[in-house]
Amino acid sequence: MKTKARSIHQIVEDQVKKWNRLQSEAATAKPGLPVITVSREPGSGGKLIAQGIADMLGLDLFHQAVIHEMAQSAHVESRLLETLDEKGLTVLEDWITSLVRERHLWPDEYAQHLMKVIVAIGKHGQAVLVGRGANFVLPPDKTFRLRVVAPLEFRVANVARDFGVATKEAKRRVIRTESDRKAFIRKYFNADITDPLNYDLVLNTEMVNIEAAAAGVAHLLRKQFG
Repeated sequence: MKTKARSIHQIVEDQVKKWNRLQSEAATAKPGLPVITVSREPGSGGKLIAQGIADMLGLDLFHQAVIHEMAQSAHVESRLLETLDEKGLTVLEDWITSLVRERHLWPDEYAQHLMKVIVAIGKHGQAVLVGRGANFVLPPDKTFRLRVVAPLEFRVANVARDFGVATKEAKRRVIRTESDRKAFIRKYFNADITDPLNYDLVLNTEMVNIEAAAAGVAHLLRKQFG
């Protein structure tokens, strides 16, 4: 557990150094791009697509597990908030207050930390965020919200192959994870993770391979945002 915590702290410190460097240079690599959030059905390949998009566009990638660990550490949250100036902190607090009011949320301590972490990352931009309801937290006009889906049988086959388990066990894992994600979004954001109106693009990977899917989204973003 301590090793895991140290790794998260190192990730944060490296990211803070990068943000500080970019701020001191008064420049960013891709100023026209929005923050990209990726929501995915288990077994659909969404995590790999997020990685591909980040690589092709030169963006920072924040996986679900990393965001979760950040939200659980008060020290990490403080380090992230320290990278924002007074105006940025005000915008963060105002946006979260508005979000809580408009969505009729009753956020517990974890949810408050989670939203602050996601908004802090979003304020710096140049990022792809996977999971943890990031698309329900960040302002829609500054975010490109991707949802990756596929038929159940296709996803079960992917999990069975990738993890070397029987089809029955793969299906159990897919259904359990899918149920957990739906419950998480319903609990913390009072929203339906499957509603296509919560996304700017819904991508079905049954007939599109991972590389082509990532390249297609990257091309779309370049064309639309420059």
